[in-house]
Amino acid sequence: MAGSYVNQVRLVGRVSDVGEARQLPSGDTVHAWRLVVPREDKATRSGRKQPDVIDVVCWSAVTRRAAGRLQIGQDVEVEGALRRRFFRTAAGVGSRYEVEVRNLTRLRIESLP
Repeated sequence: MAGSYVNQVRLVGRVSDVGEARQLPSGDTVHAWRLVVPREDKATRSGRKQPDVIDVVCWSAVTRRAAGRLQIGQDVEVEGALRRRFFRTAAGVGSRYEVEVRNLTRLRIESLP
């Protein structure tokens, strides 16, 4: 089955937090930020659509520079892969899912659903 597995993510949404680049103890640099994507299929009881808030990370120099120019509220398209990251906390080991960006494109969309 080698070669038949796929881990591809494509998201179009709005930047909700531009985050910042930071250096990790390993010496690697990562720029973490957040993307909001409204759900099209389901509204809450109040009639408002529930958004998904997604953690996004940029590891390459190219994507970190692009992320560094983002503004809150800006529409973007992200292509990458879903990753699960493990880390230590005071309570023990924690984990979270995030999208690792390969391509980041700023969009000019009048409105998203």
